[in-house]
Amino acid sequence: MPEPASLRRAVAADRDALVALQMAAYEPNRAIIGGIPTPLTWDYDEVLARHEVWLGEDGDGLCGALILELRPDDLYIQSIAVAPHAKGRGVGNLLLAYAESRAIAGGRDRLCLTVNGLMTFNMEWYVRKGFAITTVETIGTRRRIQMAKALRIARTPPD
Repeated sequence: MPEPASLRRAVAADRDALVALQMAAYEPNRAIIGGIPTPLTWDYDEVLARHEVWLGEDGDGLCGALILELRPDDLYIQSIAVAPHAKGRGVGNLLLAYAESRAIAGGRDRLCLTVNGLMTFNMEWYVRKGFAITTVETIGTRRRIQMAKALRIARTPPD
């Protein structure tokens, strides 16, 4: 069994490995949604320049990726991707827990994300992790599900 995953911040030199991981993780979704998953349309040079990208690695190599956007009122999860060989090993849980810690460290009390309405397994997983549906948006034949999770952050009492 491989060693537990560790996280590190991605750098520009990780671009090709990040793209390969995203492709492998999101490719099975094509058949479910009947199209190209949004993360497979991104310019990853821009993603690495504009967002926090964290990579999970274990004894088998790259096993996950977390792409975050610190917004004024929340931390937005652009993508949580787990390599097919690492499914079921807790990598998604590790990435999500790290997103929560980054939100709290950034003074944000909410995590937000978007799920394709056809990806019911993903929605159910996020609900089990404490997320709630906040908005359902229909765009053509697609349904975009906005979800959020409230976080408890320690407040320093006023003097």
